[in-house]
Amino acid sequence: MKVIILAGGLGTRISEESHLKPKPMIEIGEQPILWHIMKYFSTYKFNEFIILAGYKQNKIKEYFANYFVYNSDVTFYMANNSMEVHHKTAENWKVTVLDTGLNTMTGGRVKRAKEYIGNEPFMLTYGDGVADVDLNALQDFHNKHGKIATITTVSLAQQKGVLEKEENGLIKTFREKSIDDAAMINGGYMLLNPDIFNYIEGDTTVFEQTTLNRLAEEE
Repeated sequence: MKVIILAGGLGTRISEESHLKPKPMIEIGEQPILWHIMKYFSTYKFNEFIILAGYKQNKIKEYFANYFVYNSDVTFYMANNSMEVHHKTAENWKVTVLDTGLNTMTGGRVKRAKEYIGNEPFMLTYGDGVADVDLNALQDFHNKHGKIATITTVSLAQQKGVLEKEENGLIKTFREKSIDDAAMINGGYMLLNPDIFNYIEGDTTVFEQTTLNRLAEEE
């Protein structure tokens, strides 16, 4: 099964780093976030990736083009402009990097990968988030329910204390936030059937707002 990774956004919320590189290429422990995401998927035997690049997409292509060099010992022969790579170390990955445009919305980026997907289910995730998700359980749930899309949800706790009011507007009580106040949000790890492409019109389609809402309304 292929894994699609959204990696084309501008990353404006961490502009100190993202003005130099795409947000998925920001490093954690000497490796980019993107690598950590792919490494996690590979522990579940997912080794074929389609990266939907956009902003500074050449940085992503350069990283994989030079992966052997970055992760191996190298001898450079300066006189004839050649090199020898020693103790080659690399994961058993097949990586396709697509330039999906600078301003394309998330749905549009996903649709541009259609020709690389074929007629099989695929994983979809974001290139800026790593999570400890049971991907086997995700597949089992998806297969059991037979829907077009299965989404991993996470609980987002309230950041502030909570107040309760009477019907007349008077405050009843103040209390600290609890798990009951949490909202469920998209955790970013999704399993999709290829029918999902029928719910994406084009480059301006926002996957999270338009595509997923249409699916929810139909169900």
